[in-house]
Amino acid sequence: MLYWLSTFSDGGDVFNLFRYITLRAGGAFFTALIFGFLFGRPLINLLKRKQANGQPIRDDGPESHLISKQGTPTMGGVLILGAVLISTLMWARLDNGFVWIVLFVTVSFGAIGFVDDYAKVTSNSHAGLSGRIRLALGILIAVVAGYGATMLHPAELTNQLALPIFKDALVNMGLFFIPFAMFVIVGSANSVNLTDGLDGLAIMPVMIAAGSLGVIAYAVGRVDFTEYLGVHYVPGTGELLIFTAGLIGGGLGFLWYNAPPAAVFMGDTGSLALGGALGAIAVMTKHELVLGIIGGLFVVETLSVIIQVGYFKLTGKRVFLMAPIHHHFEKKGWAEPQIVIRFWIISLILAMIGLATLKIR
Repeated sequence: MLYWLSTFSDGGDVFNLFRYITLRAGGAFFTALIFGFLFGRPLINLLKRKQANGQPIRDDGPESHLISKQGTPTMGGVLILGAVLISTLMWARLDNGFVWIVLFVTVSFGAIGFVDDYAKVTSNSHAGLSGRIRLALGILIAVVAGYGATMLHPAELTNQLALPIFKDALVNMGLFFIPFAMFVIVGSANSVNLTDGLDGLAIMPVMIAAGSLGVIAYAVGRVDFTEYLGVHYVPGTGELLIFTAGLIGGGLGFLWYNAPPAAVFMGDTGSLALGGALGAIAVMTKHELVLGIIGGLFVVETLSVIIQVGYFKLTGKRVFLMAPIHHHFEKKGWAEPQIVIRFWIISLILAMIGLATLKIR
């Protein structure tokens, strides 16, 4: 919205500053951060009044959670979504299709998560929304986003899969691109959802991944950067840096209250929305495979569940003491902050590796 102030510029005044993506990204960051600090405590107080018992704690989870996390309200993801939505609408160019697709995915997955969280707290059960309904709605949203991406991508990149490291390497996926995009978005949403099991565990890796994808979006949206780096030019993606900056600001505002011991959980409202957003940005920027590196922690968490369930069905035995894998380390005696901080470190390392693929060609 504020971008339109630049139309009043003659090229040498303060209004000209609003043309710059970097300045508007900074504005989005601080707008979201202030939003989080201003509305965090009032939201938590509201959630406590509305949720008598807080988020239902699974009986089959770590025993300590039944004591330490009992009564903690959920749906804190509303705070992040509000911060991201307001900051993006305020600072991004609203004529940019990529921005609207990512917002659509974020809000839509957030709505699914909100309904799921609401069902849990009102029934005081961890069952929530039917898994099949969640999956069907997620697939529908992701298909729409994937189709939208094909409409916005340059003709030479439409339905193409870009390979990291290999310069100018493209794989023509044809009609399979939209199902692939759907897999990336839905898979990312559910991976972050599985990771959200300890105080602060999911939000920091999400912010790290968002920051990395924001850098990628800005780079692939500038023809001079893409020529230098040897990556594919996707005009218009630079505006997604504003979205990711807002996500980081809103995420920090949320983390202030989610730091151990958490005063609020993001719930599926936040985890599904943020994961879907990461997947959508990867699809928009043609860096779907790089997301698998940057978000490697989420991949490992998901694989731990798949391996555990599959192996148990085949043999009746377990590979891990408990899945997802962060619970395995809890069972081994690691303190919760120790697991969280070490997983943050791993996320940062993986993000640096993912960003390195921009230059390694």
